[in-house]
Amino acid sequence: MNISDFHFELPEELIGQQAIEPRDSCRLLVVNRSDQSLNHHIFRDLVDLLDDQCVLVLNDTKVFPARLFGTKETGGKIEILLLKQTSLDTFECIARGKLQVNQRLVFGPSLTCTIQSKEVTGEIHIRFNFSGLDLIAKIDELGKTPLPPYIHSDSKEAELREQYQTVYAREKGSAAAPTAGLHFTPELLNSLQERGVQIEKLTLHVGLGTFKPVTEEQVANKILHSESFTLSSDVADRLNIAKKSGKKIIAVGTTSCRVLETLFDESGNLSGGAGETHIFFQLGYRFKFIDGMITNFHLPSTSLLMLVSALVSFPNSPIHFTNFYDSLMGQAYAEAIKSKFKFFSFGDSMLIV
Repeated sequence: MNISDFHFELPEELIGQQAIEPRDSCRLLVVNRSDQSLNHHIFRDLVDLLDDQCVLVLNDTKVFPARLFGTKETGGKIEILLLKQTSLDTFECIARGKLQVNQRLVFGPSLTCTIQSKEVTGEIHIRFNFSGLDLIAKIDELGKTPLPPYIHSDSKEAELREQYQTVYAREKGSAAAPTAGLHFTPELLNSLQERGVQIEKLTLHVGLGTFKPVTEEQVANKILHSESFTLSSDVADRLNIAKKSGKKIIAVGTTSCRVLETLFDESGNLSGGAGETHIFFQLGYRFKFIDGMITNFHLPSTSLLMLVSALVSFPNSPIHFTNFYDSLMGQAYAEAIKSKFKFFSFGDSMLIV
């Protein structure tokens, strides 16, 4: 598999810059793997497209204000993005600007940190002068919503914290939103449940690696960045029952997909638990548990684009992948570009069935 196979040209004006309101009014492209068809809908049409034989699996992770702006003791400005909390007072992060081990950074009047170590891959480990709940409160006070760099929103911080968050977000810990879920409203979720659609939740904290271009080394090793997850045993039991009864398991987002495919074992059961996943979906991977997916339109050359391309290609579809442009996913992206769909985090949506 070549990374260059997953490149496409996107007009800049098709990158979504503002949250779509109302959330469920975004456009929805339905991609059918069996007959290779593409059909246009609105997201709230899910009520008509899904029925009591469908299960939606949502990721209830909650984005925290992970961007911190500060200064070095020398006066130079610095920006860091918190990726993962590693202890009560330490975080793994990335930074804009050159930093040295033992260097001290200042954020606001009271919050500071010290650089503990640096990785060759670019990650930095920092220790704050606050700990536990006090540290979380300081980050909430001083941090900014971690919008991707391609979004240039003029919305106020309070608005962004609501917009860049699913309506069912519960478990704080993500440095990026599980964007496939941004389109749901409480009303739509209620309507789907009244329709008989089963709705289950798991947690995967999204890291920056999700959106990074893939490296040749990752392709060769078939190992991706790690993300932490939790799936309760009760939810796993219900999903096993649903799967064995013939219901269609539809992952809401690539994040939910990562957890479900990671925890489905060779004995044919989904196991509950918590841990880290490094799973990397490449062409030829046979999806074991999910039967469909709701997802946004992804950046070129990313693991997310490779995932959805694998899902619509052999052995998960009758059609073998030769190149992106001729593939079903390539045709779907070409159709979305032609029809001026919005792309990426604040973009429109796709349902793969």
